Amino acid sequence: MSYYGHHHSPARPAGKPFFALMKAWGAGLVVLMLTSYLQIAHFYETFATPERLESFGGVLWLVHLPNAVCIALSVWVAARVHPEPYRDSPVRHMSAAFAVPVAAQLVSYTIAAGLPWRDLGALSVAMSLAVLVVGCVAGYFGDRLRADG
Repeated sequence: MSYYGHHHSPARPAGKPFFALMKAWGAGLVVLMLTSYLQIAHFYETFATPERLESFGGVLWLVHLPNAVCIALSVWVAARVHPEPYRDSPVRHMSAAFAVPVAAQLVSYTIAAGLPWRDLGALSVAMSLAVLVVGCVAGYFGDRLRADG
């Protein structure tokens, strides 16, 4: 028992779980914003041409795969930053890892739905969701490999 009458067990530090989530979300957000900027400003501008973006394969390699990498890195960093005692709860740990990319996807849909020239077709939504799932699974798997190794 501490001086103030609170019990502090070695398994649970005195910090709050919400602050641990915020720390992970902040790290994930910074990584997602930075990698997305690099993807758009450097990779996309360098390699994407109208001819390359006419085919499904071109869009897959130049848009969707880099998006999945950005999401995977964001998830991986958020999961790595999430502190150890709170990582034991799968729900908390997955919330720490997946919240930023899922929120970014929802914001993206909300913005795109409000633009009159943007058509959110079924294929576009399906590919975006597939990219989100692939990126989240890859980032989380990377964290689990690192944690288990």
